[in-house]
Amino acid sequence: MSQIRYGIIGSGMMGLEHIRNINLIDGAEVVAIAEPNETPREWAKFTLEYHGGPKKGTEVAYFNDHRAMLNACDLDVVIVATPNFTHRAITDDLLGSDLHILMEKPLCTTLEDCLAVQQKARAHAGIFWMGLEYRYMPPVTKFLEMAKAGVAGVPQMLSIREHRFPFLNKVEDWNRFNENTGGTFVEKCCHFFDLMCLIMDDKPVRVFGSGGQNVNHKDERYGGRAPDIFDNGYVVVDFETGGRAVLDLCMFAEGSQNQEEISLVGDRAKLEVAIPDGHISVNTRSREQDRFHVPVPPEILEVGQHHGATYYQHKELIEAIRSGTAPTVTIDDGVLSVAMGIAAHISMDGGRVVSMSELGF
Repeated sequence: MSQIRYGIIGSGMMGLEHIRNINLIDGAEVVAIAEPNETPREWAKFTLEYHGGPKKGTEVAYFNDHRAMLNACDLDVVIVATPNFTHRAITDDLLGSDLHILMEKPLCTTLEDCLAVQQKARAHAGIFWMGLEYRYMPPVTKFLEMAKAGVAGVPQMLSIREHRFPFLNKVEDWNRFNENTGGTFVEKCCHFFDLMCLIMDDKPVRVFGSGGQNVNHKDERYGGRAPDIFDNGYVVVDFETGGRAVLDLCMFAEGSQNQEEISLVGDRAKLEVAIPDGHISVNTRSREQDRFHVPVPPEILEVGQHHGATYYQHKELIEAIRSGTAPTVTIDDGVLSVAMGIAAHISMDGGRVVSMSELGF
């Protein structure tokens, strides 16, 4: 393929981030946008022009409905960057085609929908790529490589901390309610459950969580309804061979020096990474120390809110398309990350440990 032709469904925050990053990549172009709301469609037009414009000779087509886009346009890849609760229906329209699909996280808001999509996707001709892009932040990618290479030894204890700002305002405020998002530990934290499974290289078997809505959105009302989205919590995950991981989420910690901090302790060393500092440190049990910085080019940092992850995710997706290889981030990864988030919410609601076998895993 001389050019990889992208269609994007949804031009909210993540849709715009995809546009900006694709515009940086030679051999890829956005040729169509499907967005039912006029204001986000205008955002997409402005973003395309401001960040390099459509590729030379390309006229971008705009649609109110994604089905019209699919019928009218010659596409290679479709990105689904719409509200979580719409993913199931949109995916049903895409599966069975030969299009490659990049599905923004989470796969769906319920396990039932995730499993239905997973089953249908097994017969899909194109790549189905899950947008769990945190693994593509360059410092995290290096951290993952070092963990897999055994720098820390056999993984025993993993800590992932995200201390950040509250949920942003989204079109029609859809992200203020669990019924639309799947809950914070599905919507936001599927990234971290994905990282847990990658780093521990093991099967999650038990989940215990404690969380709630303590600070954010409590004085907001939408159609007379108060938001019910959680803004903090802890989740402990036990793995099959004895390792364990903990997630520490706080969404009213804007003043943090680093938004994400990951620490892995194995039987040989402790391995740490921090974002956005981009520093990795290794401290062995014999007290040897190493610390270095993993840079990200400023032009890539400037076009996204995920420390370069979206750009590098697209580079790898395009390589898989061109080489005909399997997706690196699979639909199975998407299903498991949602299932772990659902288990966390069941645990928080019931005050009990949840076995992953209760959910069929």
